[in-house]
Amino acid sequence: MFPLERRVTVVCGHYGVGKTNLSINLAIDSARQGESPVLVDMDVVNPYFRSADYSRWLSEKGVRVVGPNFANTNLDTPSMPGEVAGAIDEGERVIIDAGGDDAGATVIGTYASRISAADPDVLYVVNRYRSLTTRPEEAVQILREIEGASRLKATAIANNSHLKQRTEESTILGSLPFADAVSDATGLPIRLTAVPRALNLFNNVRNIYPVDVYVRAPWE
Repeated sequence: MFPLERRVTVVCGHYGVGKTNLSINLAIDSARQGESPVLVDMDVVNPYFRSADYSRWLSEKGVRVVGPNFANTNLDTPSMPGEVAGAIDEGERVIIDAGGDDAGATVIGTYASRISAADPDVLYVVNRYRSLTTRPEEAVQILREIEGASRLKATAIANNSHLKQRTEESTILGSLPFADAVSDATGLPIRLTAVPRALNLFNNVRNIYPVDVYVRAPWE
């Protein structure tokens, strides 16, 4: 199942829920379908998990990456290049990897009118096992903060619950009630549940989206 329904998709959520890895999977799968995806890295906050750090490798897979200026340097004041606007307006398939929480979403807010004009999907990524979002009400609160900062409204939930290398079938299954509770509280449908490709859960999870783990912290 390829879960993207609109030309432009914004991937947002709390720090550390796995937005970048999910965004990369979506972009690669789009390219495998014969599309020409553009992955826009708008994370100017987190120095460890940025789509732009994978730009050369992704280019070899048919994904064009537009990232913050100085994304691959040690400079502290990165900014978004002018080509971001063109990518949003003209890209065949555009996936925007937003920074975490309301601080990262503020960058999205500067492009809110342009993104809104594209009638985007805004996927709110949740991870049941990430600190500060282990309860549905916490995840809902962070969503509201992101919506306020980005000036965009979420359209669906992406359940990306995991425990990194310790993710097992029980990890995914244990997250389903949490995702359902967030869905009920927000009125947003669950667009996908990301599951490591090695786990066999196709008969147990609806809207399953198999993913590979591409993003790891420097210390892993």
